[in-house]
Amino acid sequence: MTHIERKNYTIPIIMMIALFAMISFVTNLAAPMGVVLKNQFNLSNVMGMMGNFANFAAYACMGIPAGRMLSKIGYKKTALTAIVVGFVGIGIQYLSGYASSNISTEILTLPFGFFVYILGAFVAGFSMCMLNTVVNPMLNTLGGGGKKGNQLIQVAATFNSLSGTIVPMLVGALVGEVAKANITDVYPVMYIAMGIFALVFIVLSLVQIPEPYTEKAASTTANGKYSAWSFRHFILGVVAIFIYVGIEVGIPGTLNLFLADAKAGGLSAATAGFVVGTYWFLMLIGRFVGASVAGKVSSKAMLVVASSIGLLLVVLAIVSPVESKILMPMLETGPTGKLSFGEANVPINALFLVLCGFCTSVMWGGIFNLAVEGLGKYTSAASGIFMMMVCGGGILPLLQNFIADNTSYMTSYWVIFVGLAYILYYALIGSKNVNKNIPVE
Repeated sequence: MTHIERKNYTIPIIMMIALFAMISFVTNLAAPMGVVLKNQFNLSNVMGMMGNFANFAAYACMGIPAGRMLSKIGYKKTALTAIVVGFVGIGIQYLSGYASSNISTEILTLPFGFFVYILGAFVAGFSMCMLNTVVNPMLNTLGGGGKKGNQLIQVAATFNSLSGTIVPMLVGALVGEVAKANITDVYPVMYIAMGIFALVFIVLSLVQIPEPYTEKAASTTANGKYSAWSFRHFILGVVAIFIYVGIEVGIPGTLNLFLADAKAGGLSAATAGFVVGTYWFLMLIGRFVGASVAGKVSSKAMLVVASSIGLLLVVLAIVSPVESKILMPMLETGPTGKLSFGEANVPINALFLVLCGFCTSVMWGGIFNLAVEGLGKYTSAASGIFMMMVCGGGILPLLQNFIADNTSYMTSYWVIFVGLAYILYYALIGSKNVNKNIPVE
């Protein structure tokens, strides 16, 4: 095992936690932006979610190259490169507001500004993939590995969830009246993202961080007739991760569109954003709980319970009549457009779907742990493959919203139900290592 010289890495740790938060901030900007795109350009739900699709599609292209970059140029240079790419991606999304307002050119009957935004989301996705590849192992290293390293990752995950909670609320508050939604309304969010990227780039470029694994990268490549793909439980785990990310994004993303749709939820963008933000907040709480019991409860048990409860909640959301309302305390926009606390009637379906945040909070870690169990020297390669499968967060929500366009919002949640059923199967049966005869040392 490689040991690093013990130094005070407080500043690099803070920067890595900031980047962990930015991953969620930029990624979760895509779904509420679907409401803006849909209303500004008069699009279908599927086209409104194209920014989210582009963001996650980048993972399929960049997963393995990002791992190779990490091995070749190290943590610091990969992180700095990712920050620059992220700044450019957000910058392009910023320009899409200018293009939509000042350039009337259409491509395939769609406004030019829409395509500029999609390009920006795709470029930002490259950055998020690279940052994901860097931040998790870097935090583990800075924490000294073992329980301390894992604890540091859990702390960063809390900020990640907090960031994800704030974004839909912030976008909703800035947009105000859904019918008048415009990309330019969301400029303050983009300023925040670009400002944090610039600050972290400057600070990170001036500090030293350990690079313990770069030199031995070439020797870790597994040769011979076996690979990570030789393990059945890993292959099934790859599918589970693909589905899980689609579930995590699809539940709140489609819920936001449903609540802000005048023919469905009929809520203001601010109220819809607050409801969706609650989903991410419950994920934050779930991660706290998961971290506290992880030492006593197996990943398999946690995954079984989480997916089972998730299935129940989704079924309740699907079968409950959308006319049934429940009074919830939340932010509202008054007649003058000012924000205030109050109570609003929201469809009871939304309550069941928001509660799913508790369930999805522990799934990534559970699936990952079960899938790499017993892989030994193949674990590094497996991690790169996992990053590629994050693209499920773009593909499954697109399928879900295609169904929503052609049937109803709640009918589309059968996609989520099937996904949760697969994760339950994986936890109970698919996660068993049936290839223990393969040498992994």
